[in-house]
Amino acid sequence: MTDHSYGPGDHGHDHDHSHVPKNERKIAIAAVLTGGFMLAEVVGGVISGSLALIADAGHMLTDFASLVLAWFAIRLVRKPADWKRTYGFDRFSVLAALVNGLSLFAIAIWITFEAIQRLRDPHEVLGGLMLWVAIGGLLVNIIAFWILTRGESENLNVRAAALHVAGDLFGSIAAIVASVVIIYTGWTPIDPILSVLVVLIILRSAWAVVRESGHILLEGAPRGFDRREVAKVLKSEVSGITDVAHIHAWSVTQERPMVTMELTVAPSADPVQVKDAAKAILRDRFRIDHSTIEVV
Repeated sequence: MTDHSYGPGDHGHDHDHSHVPKNERKIAIAAVLTGGFMLAEVVGGVISGSLALIADAGHMLTDFASLVLAWFAIRLVRKPADWKRTYGFDRFSVLAALVNGLSLFAIAIWITFEAIQRLRDPHEVLGGLMLWVAIGGLLVNIIAFWILTRGESENLNVRAAALHVAGDLFGSIAAIVASVVIIYTGWTPIDPILSVLVVLIILRSAWAVVRESGHILLEGAPRGFDRREVAKVLKSEVSGITDVAHIHAWSVTQERPMVTMELTVAPSADPVQVKDAAKAILRDRFRIDHSTIEVV
């Protein structure tokens, strides 16, 4: 006997998109704030001669681009699935998160190179102007970060966007500290040194986003899913299952895990009841609503 079935509510592409408008508004507001202040920071960085401000402005430029990409990805998710893309466009948001994470590595290389150049050939830095621009940047980044992290969101795309803004937030703090040191001591090397410190802090989180988005794109198992444990639980807790094989689990997005498997059922067992019991365990124990089970 063979039976293919989906989990509750899983019919084609009719999954819940109630989180989409909320995330879209978050990212749109953050993009406007970031893009608007970026121009002021570029001017302030050039006039003051601060690498920390220029680096932060460059970071803000890529942030603005990444936020626009994230916003576009969320808009694209709304498009329904078609015969060419049976899962729809959800994966584009994961791809956007990967691109945003990788861009942070490119920014880090550029800032580190500029910092080395500044340490070799120090430049005059106007600490006063640098301080005021950095304070303005800090306020803008705090607001943008609060908007992106308000409420709970497991969306990898929103997390990547928030990470970019967090990088700017740390950059603004570093610029404020550097400007105060320069004002009171005149020691300009603090500017590139703190820039590199911010880079090291951000790279740790950037790697986490790149690793997680890459794992999803490579069809890795959903977080917390171990097929060995799943097989053991199903055989021990569902009466009638004699074997569990061909378990394949992946995620379309972080919020949309899926699994397929083959259950061997004893002749005396009711295959429909066994299947329903297995689906209930997958849903309640392993948080997978979309399952396709073949009963043999």
